[in-house]
Amino acid sequence: MTPQLPVLRLRKGADRRLRGGHLWVYSNEVDSKLTPLGGFQPGDAVRVLTADDSLLGTAYMEPNNLICARLCAPRQQVMLDSVFFRAGIERALRLRQSCFDKPYYRLVYGDSDLLPGVVVDRYGDYLVLQLNNSGIERYEAELIEAMRQSLQPSGILLRADSRSRREQGLPNRLEVVYGEVPDELPLEENGVHFLAPVTSGQKTGWFYDHRQSRARLADYVGGCSVLDVYSYVGGWGVQAAAFGAHSVCCVDSSESALAAVAGNAALNNVAGKVSTRRGQATEVMAQLQAEGESFDVVILDPPAFIQRRKDLKKGITAYRRINELGLRLLKPGGLLVAGSCSMHLGRAELNEALQGAARRAGCELRIIEQGGQGPDHPIHPAIPETEYLKAAFARPLITSAT
Repeated sequence: MTPQLPVLRLRKGADRRLRGGHLWVYSNEVDSKLTPLGGFQPGDAVRVLTADDSLLGTAYMEPNNLICARLCAPRQQVMLDSVFFRAGIERALRLRQSCFDKPYYRLVYGDSDLLPGVVVDRYGDYLVLQLNNSGIERYEAELIEAMRQSLQPSGILLRADSRSRREQGLPNRLEVVYGEVPDELPLEENGVHFLAPVTSGQKTGWFYDHRQSRARLADYVGGCSVLDVYSYVGGWGVQAAAFGAHSVCCVDSSESALAAVAGNAALNNVAGKVSTRRGQATEVMAQLQAEGESFDVVILDPPAFIQRRKDLKKGITAYRRINELGLRLLKPGGLLVAGSCSMHLGRAELNEALQGAARRAGCELRIIEQGGQGPDHPIHPAIPETEYLKAAFARPLITSAT
């Protein structure tokens, strides 16, 4: 018989959102007289009950955070052991295998895979694991064992160095927790090959999320000149070259990222098409304009300009500014690809920024295609925060006005 877990009881009327499918319990929703948060430790598994004793599910605790508990088994009581985590890993694996024919994808995407706080990226026989809070960190051993049993990887790298961890005062951790993991791992995306710097690069070393939008480049870049700003290791730019662009300029502030661009270009036999330029994006774009440069395609995939909702207005201004610079570098009839990974920026706000950019650049802009995160980043319909990625493919209209 399964032992009863400790109870976390909600206040009367505080269960509507969770009954609707959401997975987060906020501290002000808890009946702190009956179940004081001070009685829990990070990672404690609990039964979440309504005021009238209905079971909402099993969660793990984060008692010192605003989100004080995260449901991982809605409507069930389960033990958070290696059996539970193996079932979660295998459920996520089946979803990815139904969408991808090669083992390069985000294997686990947190809440959307009912494994809150967990991110796992797969690079063939290797896995890169992120643990984003202290509660889930308590289950590190169980997660590693579940991944080992389900996928038999050659190695697992832990990248516990996210921004959210720093904000919680948690230490950074970067270590191989199973087997051996090289500093760079091979992957294939849209038929193009890359080496991802998993130990020294950003996040897990690669960004699988824009995969589908990058695939769409194939219909737009043949014979074109391309500017890839915020290029990182060349996910957009090297694919553009592989898809037939005649020249690609990759811009990034990181010397090591641009070295990786050159390596990835050589890996795909397009080194002669790909050049790099180091510097801050806005400065380099202003320099290119001053030099009289222009491009058939300009790709802008910046880091998140909006980290908190209160920064929305400032962030929209930043997106407007960078896209204005991009439009000023486009040849007549050119294509602007505008990306955003800011969760707090909706499509309407991105479109607002693009319209502002077009107005300032003196053109009429039309969005001809839109993109978002791929099937390895599934969206939980009750949790809008799981949908963060946007891409807009837009062309300025050629008018008779001068």
